[in-house]
Amino acid sequence: MNANLFAAIAAAMPADRDRIAIEIADPADGRIEREVSWGELESRTAQIANLLVSLKLAPGARVAVQTEKSVEALMLYLAVIRAGYVYLPLNTAYQSSEIDYFVGNAQPSVFVCSTKNLAWTEPIARANGVHHVFTLDDLSTANTGTLLDASRLHSTAHDIALKADDDLAAILYTSGTTGRSKGAMLSHQNLRSNAQTLVSYWGWSANDVLIHALPIFHVHGLFVASHCFLLAGAKLIWFSKFDPKGVIAQFNRATVFMGVPTLYVRLLAEAGLDRDACKNMRLFVAGSAPLLIETFNAFRERTGHTILERYGMSETNMLCSNPYAASDGERRGGTVGFPLPDVQVRVSNDRGERCATDEIGDIEVRGPNVFSGYWRMPEKTKEEFTADGWFKTGDVGKCDPRGYFTIVGRSKDLIISGGYNVYPAEIESYLNEMTGVAESAVIGVPHPDFGEAVVAVVVRKSGAALDAAAMIATLKSQIANFKVPKQLFVVNELPRNAMGKVQKNVLRAQHAELFAAKSN
Repeated sequence: MNANLFAAIAAAMPADRDRIAIEIADPADGRIEREVSWGELESRTAQIANLLVSLKLAPGARVAVQTEKSVEALMLYLAVIRAGYVYLPLNTAYQSSEIDYFVGNAQPSVFVCSTKNLAWTEPIARANGVHHVFTLDDLSTANTGTLLDASRLHSTAHDIALKADDDLAAILYTSGTTGRSKGAMLSHQNLRSNAQTLVSYWGWSANDVLIHALPIFHVHGLFVASHCFLLAGAKLIWFSKFDPKGVIAQFNRATVFMGVPTLYVRLLAEAGLDRDACKNMRLFVAGSAPLLIETFNAFRERTGHTILERYGMSETNMLCSNPYAASDGERRGGTVGFPLPDVQVRVSNDRGERCATDEIGDIEVRGPNVFSGYWRMPEKTKEEFTADGWFKTGDVGKCDPRGYFTIVGRSKDLIISGGYNVYPAEIESYLNEMTGVAESAVIGVPHPDFGEAVVAVVVRKSGAALDAAAMIATLKSQIANFKVPKQLFVVNELPRNAMGKVQKNVLRAQHAELFAAKSN
């Protein structure tokens, strides 16, 4: 059996290749501008795969890609997998020093970029020994790039490369909030098994229509969303970028939407979001960052739909999900639900023992979805796995008596103040309930007396006036004094990465010297 992920995708394609696979929408109003059939998807990926094979790349060669979101970029990803090479997606926000690091570390044989970035990216690629540099833009532009131009000279027939379960399919670099980014190595089995599990667990069928408004350099958009639609033989409505009005305009034709919490907040800001607009939808999925309970409740009240929150990461794909079927339980706001079928999740203490129910500890996982290790970092890989083979996620959480998991925070975000453990998520939950607070982030910064001091950064709601001193006083009546922030700052917004996650490392850097004067 061919374990190539693309073999599973090809097997799921409808017999009628003239059926529409992807509709490309205008982000502003949702109007459909172009259609791509399953036959075109199959033939174009074959042409790009044949182009890559013609380059005589070594087995396991990496193809690094930094392009704007387009259906053509999705085709490139599928072609790389189809041809048996290793796909390396790069965030479109990365600048020269970052690209230099990733290309130097991964040593790809092929680098693909947007035409507009060729002038500065090609010298970096060439300096790092990349032999083949191409450009790729979408078909709405006058010049679609050298990759598509070259691929059109090749056959639309291609035999899918024979791969084993453990063969490498992709490398995803982690966000690098502490030190240099690490390349998580994902196999064909990692990607295929997780996608098949999600298709089954979330009730996918060929009749589904997914609105895709996420980036495709990340697990959520590239793997979770794309793989589910492909392995279900469903239809995709493609947005090159998210616009709430355009997305809402397509809800009446769609059945599934996936988004990060920020997208749900923006949808709620639109008057057009109501029960009638969402009457055709069957599933809303949230992930990549914590979903505020306020957003969870507001969305349910406005639309009649309960958002399904799930939990995953670059190294593991998806780990947990709130139930899809009502018979499996309710969807609980603030939790990430149960471990997915065939995935094992546990909470362990610092002695390596399994935690009791509702006891906070380190979340660990094992299963066919878990990566094999970090690219060319054997010692780091060894550190991140337990002696009995469980991956240490770096997340801190707990499991309640009914088996629902809740993420409390990252282990690196744990604050140890005066010898006491302080979990930021607990303090954030109290802050977020206060009148006028949109959201908050709690961090630890160096302190000469306590080791670390608790600091809160709070975002005000529009038009709200917040009194930092009064908020701290309120917290003192609610939680132990060692958990109460020593300082509280009110800001207009929190720093976030491209997937909407709050960048606490940026906040820690901003406030690192806050208590430095006290040491003099």
